[in-house]
Amino acid sequence: MSKDDKYLRTAFDLLDRNRDGRVTANELQFMLKNLGINVRDEIIHDLIREASHSGNGLINEAEFLQWVGRIQALRDEQQQQHDDSSSTASKPVDEADDVTEDLIAAFRVFDRDGNGFITRDELQTAMEMIGEPLNEQQLEQLLAIADLDQDGRINYEEFTRLLL
Repeated sequence: MSKDDKYLRTAFDLLDRNRDGRVTANELQFMLKNLGINVRDEIIHDLIREASHSGNGLINEAEFLQWVGRIQALRDEQQQQHDDSSSTASKPVDEADDVTEDLIAAFRVFDRDGNGFITRDELQTAMEMIGEPLNEQQLEQLLAIADLDQDGRINYEEFTRLLL
């Protein structure tokens, strides 16, 4: 299992609040709202419908991994096109800017003291706040995955790598 797969499986587990192996629109919306990311219900339902092969409004882990893989491929393709373009004309605010703003807002939810780092205690408190309390083992696993420089806390770059 690659490191990316491990991250995605952790993300899926966080979304799957009732641990039934499927993510509903309500579970996705709950997590996003608690991260300070407001998305209209219609968009959430469209995202779920796009990801669910069965059309039942539920996403299993395999569908989730495929769906995120497609999103990452599109993002990489867009980044490549952006890098290839030599145009210096100003561009309108795009979805990447929106994602960045959302990630900063989510990071601030976790970084309670605003020092630019998410500590172990802040991570535990934030996870409880979004309805995903972690036991000691889960907390250690999440920190091991997210804390790339192993300084015992998560900085913004590590946080975004975990989520993207």
